[in-house]
Amino acid sequence: MSTDRFDVLDGAISPAENMRLFGHQEAEHFLAQSYRSGKGHHAILIEGPEGIGKATLAFRFANHVLTHPDPQQAPAELGDPDPNSIASRQLASGASHNLLHLTRPVDDKTGKVKSAITVDEVRRAGKFFSQTSGTGNWRIVIVDPADDLNRNAANAILKILEEPPKRSLFLVLTHAPGKLLPTIRSRCLPLQLKPLAPDAMRNAMNNLGFDLSGPDGQKVLAAADGSVSEALKLINYGGLDIMTTFETILAGQDPGIRKDMHKLADVLAGKDSETIFAFFLALVTGHMMGEARRAAHSGDLDRADRFARLSSSVTERITVAQAYNLDRKQTVLSILDDLRAASRAVA
Repeated sequence: MSTDRFDVLDGAISPAENMRLFGHQEAEHFLAQSYRSGKGHHAILIEGPEGIGKATLAFRFANHVLTHPDPQQAPAELGDPDPNSIASRQLASGASHNLLHLTRPVDDKTGKVKSAITVDEVRRAGKFFSQTSGTGNWRIVIVDPADDLNRNAANAILKILEEPPKRSLFLVLTHAPGKLLPTIRSRCLPLQLKPLAPDAMRNAMNNLGFDLSGPDGQKVLAAADGSVSEALKLINYGGLDIMTTFETILAGQDPGIRKDMHKLADVLAGKDSETIFAFFLALVTGHMMGEARRAAHSGDLDRADRFARLSSSVTERITVAQAYNLDRKQTVLSILDDLRAASRAVA
């Protein structure tokens, strides 16, 4: 079953091919011990922020299970998979008949990754189980992430979780468990992963060929907040420059700021800018939420309400702009204008 990802970041290793994991030893130990006991849960909800290794952990555990199909004979720890083993080669190439990677599919018309995991993708799981039901092997489904399931797809996956086939294992990934159907969460055993600590981040980035020991590396380390994917966006997608420009625009008062706004909007509206535009939207959302939170803590409820309302307005505006393919540059400029106005009003 194919595990190809069309949205793997530049500089990253796809989870199916990544043989190294950093910073999640306790979670690995728990999964190995749970499996070895023979009493492991059939569905595990792997929770945590984006880019910290959830998918890599899921594929490592899947590799462990498929390599050691008898739990009693399985090692006490996961360990790094052997890249030359049959299981590793099959997982890396998407040729394993015992694993199904459910993720957002590619639109055949546009060639781009769709915005959601559809019910048609989940129906592949039913076919997957029917094709392998007579083999006696473990059958593993990785839902990556469940946050992307649309309503029909979520209900379809729930039905399978309620009546799981024998020797089946579901590894359900989520960046925001609170947004999942409560019934899905109730069918899964939660396993929470935390953002990577600085040492783990350095090791993970070194594994990808990046040295974070210098001044710029320290900036990346601080801004990435324990996420390898955020670090890659900062380094390979101009994220550091965008952060600096964004802060300058919000703080600046001189007429030249307008020029900076247009330059930033041009970058974000350029061709193949989906990744960095999403980075910008997360930056904007984080700023607004941070301002609202700080205002509330200081007792300035008017300021907190202003930024909370602005956050809702910006979210709605972005949704409409994306749904109707509105001019992205104008959307960015209007957001920056509103943020500057809100900042001046509460200064």
